[in-house]
Amino acid sequence: MEEIAISKFKATCLAVLKRVRRTRKPLLVTRFGEPVAQVAPPPPAPRPERWLGDLAGTGRILGDIVAPASNEDDWEVLRG
Repeated sequence: MEEIAISKFKATCLAVLKRVRRTRKPLLVTRFGEPVAQVAPPPPAPRPERWLGDLAGTGRILGDIVAPASNEDDWEVLRG
């Protein structure tokens, strides 16, 4: 397990926490060579058993969904 002095941990706390999360390796914080804390990555988030359809009922239709998005006169392909 990797060790880091408490003074260095204090100075680089956010970067150290990001590294622990990224590498998934715990880190031992020491003071005068004695362990004072252990920084461990969080457990993986539980995945739902069924995710298909989770967003059902969350969408909203705004405006006319059948009409073209722009005026037909602006379409070059329909000219002449």
